[in-house]
Amino acid sequence: MSRNKPFLVITFFLIILSSCVTQLKVEYLQDILESGKAYDEAEFPDYKLKPNDQLYIQVKSLDEGAANVFATAGNQSAGGSGNFDPYLVSYTIDKDGYLLLPVIGNILARDKTLAEVGVILKDSLINILSQPVVTVKLINKNISVLGEVKSPGHFPFSQEKLSIYSAIGLAGDINDYGDRNNVVLLRNENGKNKVIKIDLTKSSLLSSDYYYLRPYDILYVKPRKVKFWGNAQSNISFFFSTITTGLLIYSFIKTF
Repeated sequence: MSRNKPFLVITFFLIILSSCVTQLKVEYLQDILESGKAYDEAEFPDYKLKPNDQLYIQVKSLDEGAANVFATAGNQSAGGSGNFDPYLVSYTIDKDGYLLLPVIGNILARDKTLAEVGVILKDSLINILSQPVVTVKLINKNISVLGEVKSPGHFPFSQEKLSIYSAIGLAGDINDYGDRNNVVLLRNENGKNKVIKIDLTKSSLLSSDYYYLRPYDILYVKPRKVKFWGNAQSNISFFFSTITTGLLIYSFIKTF
């Protein structure tokens, strides 16, 4: 029995180590050493509108009746109260980048910001309505989080800025098999799909151009190699436990 003891001890530790996930593998921002350290604000350029974007447009004026021409069924009149679904009162940018509105007609919205579209609408209405106030919002803002997260899916968001860590939080955080050093960001810019590798363990991300996500961004969390080891772990553990049991039985029989 004593002759086999070292082998049994080694086998036991191999089984334990194979099931362990080290702390560093599940930590974010691993290189932050100083508490309270400040980082420059990440840049957040204004979003450029694209075909199929849906815009909620609210027009208010001293001439309330005339302003309501921009409302559709279900919209609230100026100064009204109550809840309503902005998707029911949205305007969609067509495939050519144009926005068709009552009275105003077609305006080119592609590659313009929400503020720029608001100015165009206000200028178009200045001679039609009394002191028009125009509000333009993008309502179909969403991102997707895929791969090794607890709840992968498609997530709408309403806030102006959504950080990459907040997006991971929407998906329930990265699971133990997710590679925090190797997250892929897919982003469409100027008609081209960009593939960006993100390391969530580096504090430099806090000031990078990819800290804040853009509408339609896709995050893919790749699996660590240990996942494939983990999938086979039960078989390996069974294999080692069988050998260990066999040695114990052999030693017992040999003793007697």
